[in-house]
Amino acid sequence: MLLRLTLVLAAALLLTACQSGRRSNVSLQPQQEVLTVPVGAQSISVRADAETIRQTIVANATERGTPIAQNQPNMVVLERTVTEANPALDSEFGPSDNGPRKFRIRIRFQGTGCDTLVVQDVAVVNNAGTALEQVFTLTQPQYNPRDSLIGMKGKAEAGARCA
Repeated sequence: MLLRLTLVLAAALLLTACQSGRRSNVSLQPQQEVLTVPVGAQSISVRADAETIRQTIVANATERGTPIAQNQPNMVVLERTVTEANPALDSEFGPSDNGPRKFRIRIRFQGTGCDTLVVQDVAVVNNAGTALEQVFTLTQPQYNPRDSLIGMKGKAEAGARCA
């Protein structure tokens, strides 16, 4: 009986070892989500790789003294504090009377080699950093000018190794 039990265990172990050694054609790498352009966002194609674009955005923000809230391989988030009263924002989004108001600029980028899509969207944050924080996506072009993307494109392409 003990011999039979030992043989059954050995056979089960061999079967497990054979099965775990099989290779599958299915990729175990997570699929990268396709970058989309939401309503109100600006986008531009840049002839530079994602890392060059990220470095360009970070260098520009550092040069201008703009705080970087997030710095990731395919996304940089900048925040600018609104220091003066802004009646237009007050009337549209309500007052920011329990904390600072900030513009949050999210720049995402995705591509391969010298073909990268860059998407920039802007939100206003009332009462930033407090329990009463409210985030509103801005879809009006005056809050998300294309000029900054065009400037970044020129600098990134000048620093890229793309012909």
